[in-house]
Parts: sequence; structure tokens; C-alpha cells
Amino acid sequence: MANVSPDRSDLSTHPDVSEMRARYEAVLGGGRDVALVDGPVFLLGLYCAVSPWVLHYTTSQPDLMTHNLVVGIAIGLLGLGFTAAPARMYGLSWAMCALGVWMIIAPWVVGTSPDAGVVVNNIIIGALAVILGMMCAFTAARSAPRA
Repeated sequence: MANVSPDRSDLSTHPDVSEMRARYEAVLGGGRDVALVDGPVFLLGLYCAVSPWVLHYTTSQPDLMTHNLVVGIAIGLLGLGFTAAPARMYGLSWAMCALGVWMIIAPWVVGTSPDAGVVVNNIIIGALAVILGMMCAFTAARSAPRA
């Protein structure tokens, strides 16, 4: 049987080639400068969620245990959102900074006379959340299209 179909490996003659190139550039260029931050944000949320069990303060600080679980899930979901829909989610980078500040003050607001390990753990998690949130926010602001 003879091959009668035209060669489809060359798209340069396609009528929509300019539109396809523009879409390709938009997908690759739109806010993906901080792609390396998405993974650490997710891992930070995962650690925040499991840290009460890692540091064994589930019985001494039950309110803070629940708090860290919920905030850790929120940070992890932000990390997944930064990966899945970066153009829409990087506006929430400042929310990540707010969660970091809240994690720093939460042992005294949510907990009852927390010990040094709990305080240091939450301060480290909060500081990393603020740093990663600022990295996301500043990079997204820098890569946003100018009007």
C-alpha cells in the first residue's frame, strides 16, 4: 500500500503556527521562575503537619497538634497549587507569608505553656514559610507582564 498522506512532521506550514508558538511561550513563561520553590513549600507543609508526632508533643499540646496539622495541610495545598496552576496561585504567596508569621506566634496563642522544643519547631517552620512565601511573591511580581 502506498503512503499517500502528507508529511506531518513539519508544522511550519500549519496555519496556526504563530498562535501555537504564543501559547507555548505563555505556558512555559507564565510565572514558572519559581518552580524550584514548589517542592520545598510542599515538603514544609508536610513536615508542619507531622511535626507534633515527630517531636512527640501530641499529649502535652493537643490544641497545637491540631493547629499544626491544619496549617501544614494548608501550606502543602499551597505548594500543590503553585505547581498545578502557577499563574493563578502565585498571588497567594503573601498568604504563605501570613501563615509563616502565624506559625511563629501560634505556640503562645494556641498552646498552653509550650516548652522550648515546640517553640523552636514552630519558629523554624514559620521562618521558612515566610522566606519561601517571599521568594514566590517577589519572583512572581518580577515575572508578571507589565501593563
